[in-house]
Amino acid sequence: MPLRTRAAHLAASAAVAAILAVTAGGCSLTSRDTSASVATAQTPTNEAEWRRSLDALGAKYRENPNDADAAIAYARALRATDQRAQAVAVLEQASIRNPRYMPLIGAYGRALADVNQYKQALETLDRAHTPDNPDWRILNVQGAVLDQLGRHSEAQAHYAAALKIAPDEPSVLSNLGLSYMLTKDLAKAEDTLRRAVAQPNAGPMVRQNLALAVALRGRFEEAAKIASADLPEAEAAANVNYLREMMAQAQQQQQQPQRNLKKVGRASPPMPTPDAGS
Repeated sequence: MPLRTRAAHLAASAAVAAILAVTAGGCSLTSRDTSASVATAQTPTNEAEWRRSLDALGAKYRENPNDADAAIAYARALRATDQRAQAVAVLEQASIRNPRYMPLIGAYGRALADVNQYKQALETLDRAHTPDNPDWRILNVQGAVLDQLGRHSEAQAHYAAALKIAPDEPSVLSNLGLSYMLTKDLAKAEDTLRRAVAQPNAGPMVRQNLALAVALRGRFEEAAKIASADLPEAEAAANVNYLREMMAQAQQQQQQPQRNLKKVGRASPPMPTPDAGS
């Protein structure tokens, strides 16, 4: 989702109050699944393909509700087509039938995070891997959920643990960079996101997150150039101009008497998403 669209949806926060409040956005940053199910060459790659697969995956699940992998596949299709509550219901029932199947538990925890049930998601994700055999994908999701709960130091510790297992994994680095934004460390956020973008498997949203970090530091032309790698030049410029306008407005608002500041909607960078991972 473009920066301009994300900008329209973020609620108030003081995460970037140290540099000026800007409207930035709070939708998902990546779309890669975090369950441990194995993708194949036939795995759908866009919403239209997922919709076409729904009937077949649903029929396979209903044919044998005890099949944990069928439940995971069906839930992935439901999530990909924005039927998140139904995905939670499918995985909840499947996890009751298969309480020790960790890939299923991980998928269930991810689905809970999808519907903002963060505390239950953390409890579930804790059961999706073990300290002696940690899964970097689960650690990444746990970090994103902790960031959603405002527990940023814990989140960053989880990202660090994930990076020990999967060094330079861009989805983890992207979430870590966004976590640094939320703790007002914009220089470290930019450095981390540049490291993410340098990886050969970095996706478009990682670059858009870097563009946001650069724009938050006031380097708008550079941000537009980064954003235009994946967006039409005019759209990238519009996004960055929108951020520039929001920062200018915030600066004017901060110059008003303190009694008026409570009326100002301060905004933060987008939150790391529990959907990050591969």
